[in-house]
Amino acid sequence: MGKDSIQWMASDLLLQMRDDGPIAPPIKAIKATSLGKLKLALNTEDKKKAFWINLYNAAFLVLRKKNRLSSPQIFISRRIKFADFTLSLDDIEHGILRRGQWKYGLGYFKRPFIREEISSLMVDKLDYRIHFALNCGAKSCPAIRFYDYLKLNTQLNSAKNTFLEENSLELNNQLLVSKIFLWFYGDFGGKRGIIDAHQRVLNLKRTNYSLKYSEYDWSQENRFL
Repeated sequence: MGKDSIQWMASDLLLQMRDDGPIAPPIKAIKATSLGKLKLALNTEDKKKAFWINLYNAAFLVLRKKNRLSSPQIFISRRIKFADFTLSLDDIEHGILRRGQWKYGLGYFKRPFIREEISSLMVDKLDYRIHFALNCGAKSCPAIRFYDYLKLNTQLNSAKNTFLEENSLELNNQLLVSKIFLWFYGDFGGKRGIIDAHQRVLNLKRTNYSLKYSEYDWSQENRFL
C-alpha cells in the first residue's frame, strides 16, 4: 500500500459510514498497516491531523453503530487495530492530537505514562481547532466533515468559525460559550485565549468578558457537512 493510499483510508471508512456502504475494505486496509508505514506516510503536520481526525470520527461511528459500544467503553477500549498495535479513541484524541494530555486535566496536565507508539505518532504542536472537528455523537458536538490535508488550514478555520457562530453568544459583559472551552481550558490558552478565539468571529465589542458555559446536549446526533 502506497503512502497516498494510507492517507485516504481513514476518510474512506468515514465515507462508507456516512453512506451506509461496505466498511470491510477500509478496515482491512487499516489492519494491514504497520506503525512504520503509518509514520512514513504521515510525514507532515497536516497529514497527521487530517488522518487522525477522520479516523477518530469514523471509528466512533463504527464502535457505536456496529459494535454497540457506549461511554465510557467506546472511548477507552482499544478496538482500532493496525498491523502491530491498537488504539482507543482516547489514544487518538488525548494521546496523538493533544500530545499526551490527561483527559481530565483541563489542558494543563500530561498523562503519567504514554506508550511508545503513541509518542511516535504525535503531532508536533497541539492545534486547538481539533476540538471543532472531533465528533462524539452528541447534539452539541461539532459537525462531521471530511478533512483533506491539502486544504486543512482552511477547513479547520471554517469548522472553528461555524462552531463559534452557532454555539457562542455575547451578553453584555458575559460571553456564553460551549463547555468544550471549559473541558480543554488550557488548550485554548485559558480565558484570554478563549476570548481571543471569539474576537474576530463574533465581532466582539469588548476585550474582556466573564465566561459562562452552556449545558452540553448529550442526545445522540451525527451531523455531516
